[in-house]
Amino acid sequence: MALNTIALELVPPNVDRGAAWAVDEAHKVLQLAVDAGIEGRIRHVMIPGMIEEDDDRPIEMKPKLDVLEYWSIIRPELPDMNGLCTQVTSFLDQSALQARLGELRDAGFDGIAFVGVPRTMADGEGVGVAPTDALSMYEALVPNRGAILIPTREAEQGRFSFKCDQGATYGMTQLLYSDAIVGFLTEFAETTEHRPEILLSFGFVPKMETNVGLINWLIQDPGNAAVAAEQAFVKELAAADPADKRKRMIDLYKRVIDGVGDLGFPLSIHFEATYGVSRPAFETFAEMLAYWAPDRP
Repeated sequence: MALNTIALELVPPNVDRGAAWAVDEAHKVLQLAVDAGIEGRIRHVMIPGMIEEDDDRPIEMKPKLDVLEYWSIIRPELPDMNGLCTQVTSFLDQSALQARLGELRDAGFDGIAFVGVPRTMADGEGVGVAPTDALSMYEALVPNRGAILIPTREAEQGRFSFKCDQGATYGMTQLLYSDAIVGFLTEFAETTEHRPEILLSFGFVPKMETNVGLINWLIQDPGNAAVAAEQAFVKELAAADPADKRKRMIDLYKRVIDGVGDLGFPLSIHFEATYGVSRPAFETFAEMLAYWAPDRP
């Protein structure tokens, strides 16, 4: 069954911030939703499992709360929301991963996207279970099994098709800063019979991106001209005045929705405020949902 949801990504906070900070963040989400006119419409919180990556990460990676620990703190504050998450599989053996997935399911996670090693390592490295193996191995345990979809990545058609062959029920896109997903899914629909649910991911770009560059770092793919164009768009958004920024993001959202809406894929929306939730981010998300939303098609 499709998730058919609007999800908001919340990154586990640094351990040193404590539980009170996490509770305050959950309350802020609820208030911003009310103020933006989308109260009660966010149905899932998407919590990424964080792992250390390259040393050049623009914001230092400090010890963070575990996904389950963070969820246990904020879930009572968000009673009408369930969880989605990403789970790194490559460092857990089969029995340890099975136990972990059972805990996530029992804690209220409706969907789990399996991810592999950080970009500093090659596919297949790690002593644990490969994400593509996990998709088939835990079919009975995790009904909604996700895979990451990066439409600008080389050979992604074959990669994503294989993940669907292995049992992926949904694909969660990397942050979309172009309409490349339209061409990708158009070709995918023409060449395969797979119709997984697609969580379309859109991220707000605040002015501080100009000086920090975290989004630029997150979407990087050196030598990829399509990604370079997306990075340029992010840079333009960061420098734009609020009204122009919102218009350009809404225009992108409309192009994507109009382009993929009739291809036969169930669609959900995933929002991310990379630098933390804010009023401008929620106002932008609300305007996107006013154009199209899975709960009001």
